[in-house]
Amino acid sequence: MSILPEGEQMRRAIKWISQERQDNPETSLFKLVENACLKFDLSPKDAEVLVHFFTDGAKG
Repeated sequence: MSILPEGEQMRRAIKWISQERQDNPETSLFKLVENACLKFDLSPKDAEVLVHFFTDGAKG
């Protein structure tokens, strides 16, 4: 496990989710966020931020 600057795991998670949504559009956002949290060791609060990031971004 490496030590990354604060926020780097979130940036990686956003990139990963974005790529997964392109590659597998049938996979639900919530499942992708759940997987990203496990993959990038994110907190439940981070999961909320990710959901809001992707759902609010779709509105604008």
